[in-house]
Amino acid sequence: MTAPPADVSVVVPTFNESGNIRELLTRIGAAIPAGMRAEVVFADDSTDDTCQVVEEASADCPLPVILHHRDVPEGGLGGAVVEGIERASGRWIVVIDADLQHPPELIPALVARGEATGAELVVASRYAAGGDRTGLDGGYRRLVSSASTLVTKSLFPRALSGLTDPMSGFFAIRRSAVERGSAGTEPEEGLQPLGYKILLELAVRCRPRGIAEVPYSFGERHAGESKSTAREGLRFLRHLVTLRTADPRARAVVFGLIGLSGFVPNLLLLWLLTRWGLYYTPAEIVANQAGLLWNFALIDSFVYRNQRRHHHRAVRLLSFAAVGNADLVARIPLGALLMSSAGMAPVAATALAMAVVFTARFLVVDRLLYQRLSGRQAEPARVPAPEPVVDRVPDPLG
Repeated sequence: MTAPPADVSVVVPTFNESGNIRELLTRIGAAIPAGMRAEVVFADDSTDDTCQVVEEASADCPLPVILHHRDVPEGGLGGAVVEGIERASGRWIVVIDADLQHPPELIPALVARGEATGAELVVASRYAAGGDRTGLDGGYRRLVSSASTLVTKSLFPRALSGLTDPMSGFFAIRRSAVERGSAGTEPEEGLQPLGYKILLELAVRCRPRGIAEVPYSFGERHAGESKSTAREGLRFLRHLVTLRTADPRARAVVFGLIGLSGFVPNLLLLWLLTRWGLYYTPAEIVANQAGLLWNFALIDSFVYRNQRRHHHRAVRLLSFAAVGNADLVARIPLGALLMSSAGMAPVAATALAMAVVFTARFLVVDRLLYQRLSGRQAEPARVPAPEPVVDRVPDPLG
């Protein structure tokens, strides 16, 4: 007989956390009050014996435990959370780290806060009144956390309004908000997790109706090592750019800023080539390619990361270069035409020609080279809550 859907699904992304699993399940089981139907969903990317420990420890857990091991860790921790949510059945999804720096005892308070206020997202905050971030090791991690919070809130002032800790990895969100955020037909409208800041992804793309906070003290890691690395930091920056450029107007602004930055390698190579005795015209043609290569590397890696599947990288590069060189060729005669036909001054004609050519180049790159998908891939069916056993193999969604 199939068990009824849970009230709360506790989703735990794990990567080599075997030393924390038993204590985590013990504390989650003790924290859930009588009458609250709950389940624990592990979304695992481990290369150690974490899965085996979960299977063994689940026998002593009073709650149903679902284990989903991912052979391909697509999207990092954020991707694990999304796959965990797909396998959960609760009306509320509580995301918590496995290292016990997030106190499981706060799970009922997060859900209760959401029920009392009607908020769709409730965040456990280190920065709200009464919160504490002592568990962040050293001044460097505190500085990185504070700077990331400041940058993120400045980039998304409306979506993160009233949220003091957008970098938190401990929160509760209503399933209805997640499903609404996953219902878009364009790739930039659905969930696109990357790295470990999944709360930012959900808050910006799902736009939950109402956000509340519960202060908490960020504790010390129980066992194992921190997964915060320079690589994860780079993923976070890429994620910020992807989220911010989901809107075409924002993409155009970033596209233009990257284009301006391309003048640096362009002028540097031009200076070197002319110093080596090459004539200006061929030197400028070669130098322009350096600027185009610079622009392509940034635009392809950051602005259109989720649209790169349409063409092979070499095809994208050659197409981008062709568009960029056509820009260079078209700008001069267009300016001359504006001066001769419209009687415009040289500076005004050049500025207008640059604006027209830039707009055309952006539209060609945005709508043709990196054309948006006409539809999303079919969503995998969600697995209903199982009986109180570990569900690992076979996995119909894996």
